[in-house]
Amino acid sequence: MLSKNQVKLIQKLHQKKYRNELKIFIVEGKKSINEFLQAGYTPQLLIATEAFTASVPQHLITPVSKDELRKVSTLQNPDEGLAVFEQPKHKGILQEGVIVALDNVQDPGNLGTIIRLCDWFGVETLLCNTQTVDCYNPKVVQASMGSLTRVAVHYLDLAAFLTTTALPVYTMDLEGENLYTATFPKDCILILGNEANGISSEVRALSNEVITIPRFSQHQRTESLNVAMAGAIILSEVMGHH
Repeated sequence: MLSKNQVKLIQKLHQKKYRNELKIFIVEGKKSINEFLQAGYTPQLLIATEAFTASVPQHLITPVSKDELRKVSTLQNPDEGLAVFEQPKHKGILQEGVIVALDNVQDPGNLGTIIRLCDWFGVETLLCNTQTVDCYNPKVVQASMGSLTRVAVHYLDLAAFLTTTALPVYTMDLEGENLYTATFPKDCILILGNEANGISSEVRALSNEVITIPRFSQHQRTESLNVAMAGAIILSEVMGHH
């Protein structure tokens, strides 16, 4: 049974303001919760319906009914459990290898997918400017499927960071050098922009090169690619040649 205070706390964590203030976040669903537990995260609170309980140490669990779970979940059909974890404290930004940076990505599904892509392609550092959607937004956590435990996400003033880094900066946009003929060094930053507006002029001015994925269709009706799809194509190309 959940106390009123626990219900209030979990519902507060649906909002970015309280996640930032309290430095905690929620993870929903058996598979994702288990990934966070296996990665060494200790739950401050773990609520679960009976179906969940077999896979987690009993003393950590607050058993709840399906209705109680529904009351605090962000999902319409919650999946057996919800956990509250502390946000990890990342050390300084590791400036080596391929780093992905996001300039104002707004859609939680896109960010979650990009975190999964970074995990798949071995990118350990993801930089986000402060206007990018919060990586601890429950929809992002859901879409990243546990990959959030393996990718260090840093929020910062991206333009200010780019003025200080020695790494070459490649910006992805609709006009630029052909991705398939460009060469990328082992250590570099790849920047993806906002879904509607692309890269901000401030960030573009700080990039060494603008890269584009050439369009092969004869029909000029496709305006652009989804940002996560573009990220997948770019990472596949860059990592495939390393």
